[in-house]
Amino acid sequence: MSKYLSLSIKEINELLKTKKIKPIDLVNEAFEEIESNKDLNCFITLDKENAYNKARELENKEVDNILFGIPIAIKDNIITKHLKTTCASKMLENFVPIYDATVIEKINSKNMIIIGKTNMDEFAMGSTSQTSYFGPPTNPWNKNMIAGGSSGGSASCISARLVPFALGSDTGGSIRQPASYCGIVGMKPTYGRVSRYGLVAFASSLDQIGPMTTNVYNNALLLNAIVGFDEHDLTSVERKEEDFTRLIGEDIKGMKIAVPNFFLSDIISKEIKENVEKIIELLKENGATVDYVDIKYLDNAVNLYQIIAMGEASSNLARFDGIKFGYSYENPENLEDLYRKSRAIGFGKEVKRRIMVGSYLLSGENATTYYNKALSIRDDMRKSFKDTFQNYDLIIGPTTTSTAYNLGEGLDDPRQTFMDDILVIPVNMAGLPGLNIPIGFSKKHLPIGLHIIGDSFEEAKMYKLASFIEGKLNLELNPLKEVAK
Repeated sequence: MSKYLSLSIKEINELLKTKKIKPIDLVNEAFEEIESNKDLNCFITLDKENAYNKARELENKEVDNILFGIPIAIKDNIITKHLKTTCASKMLENFVPIYDATVIEKINSKNMIIIGKTNMDEFAMGSTSQTSYFGPPTNPWNKNMIAGGSSGGSASCISARLVPFALGSDTGGSIRQPASYCGIVGMKPTYGRVSRYGLVAFASSLDQIGPMTTNVYNNALLLNAIVGFDEHDLTSVERKEEDFTRLIGEDIKGMKIAVPNFFLSDIISKEIKENVEKIIELLKENGATVDYVDIKYLDNAVNLYQIIAMGEASSNLARFDGIKFGYSYENPENLEDLYRKSRAIGFGKEVKRRIMVGSYLLSGENATTYYNKALSIRDDMRKSFKDTFQNYDLIIGPTTTSTAYNLGEGLDDPRQTFMDDILVIPVNMAGLPGLNIPIGFSKKHLPIGLHIIGDSFEEAKMYKLASFIEGKLNLELNPLKEVAK
């Protein structure tokens, strides 16, 4: 079987331009790879008919951009017209939307080819993708281990090289954490940079769609394609158009990097800490300044997240009532029984738990006692980050406290779900961009990720540092090659 998808995006683009291959060759390869790796359980829905029709349609069109004809996977909480969007829930098991999310319109305008919808935690609530109604995706580096969450399916299919591009969503680390566990590049852009119109909301003040890829350059290319102001999204920010690849390959000499002391505290595993410290030395050796700093409230980020995210989730999921769309209990005794049983059966355990806690947090005086207070402390955390960026270009640290762990672990410990994201949640709290890049492996040969945090709208600067590290390390990040050995 041809391995066109393992080539660089520039090489694939040149082959398409010179008609040495056709888009359908890439689609064929993608579906063959997916079939060969079904045990990864990356996808909930495949869109074979439309993918092949689109590939044939593109054969007679001019290749007018670098993403033309390239397969892409979409997280299953991003609305796709005439293609099921389930949010990995029984509640939306058969939901077929009648419109496209703004990011899907942008993907289509580049003539990319959507292969299917990826597996995830139900309604993006979780850190392992084990709350999926369709069973968890697995980690290509060790199929007995989690892929992370909630964008676990997207991370797994990119890591296994089933497709070169995927979209995920990030509410409290849901792109970056699975990217770290699976050894790929994952970007959570600045809040407002990418339209949320058509993203099924979990926590509206935290959610953000972002790119997941095998390397830094591809990630920047996909971000180029999906950013932009959208009048349909009231939180969308209008910015001057820019090319996020423009600083890739530049020297890092003179860059000032901050490392929060909390990010290298005792909660971090020894192996991960050692790998991050090696990167710090690498940066110093190449002319960057690296200092250790303190940022307020990082140790409180999980508690803040629980209050804000659960409160907003309870409000956002109130629309799923068994009436307008979604699962509806067939034989209710009355209207109240319809509401109660549709939601009791349609939602999974973790989603129901978060709705109940969120409803409590927003009820009566609790809204002032908990939610409004959390928002106030979140503002203070954001100010502390902003103060740091007055003196430093970027902030770095580990993405996760440990490497991927076994499937089934932590399912009986609700707090573990949040603690897995303790290092990435602060970025969502502050609305900042965050990026994971692989920097090494544990003794069990599981990927370790570095977390790069930038000031608002400084994604290009983050890609500059990430590409430098990527080039210096030159890691072999194809897990299927490792398995073959």
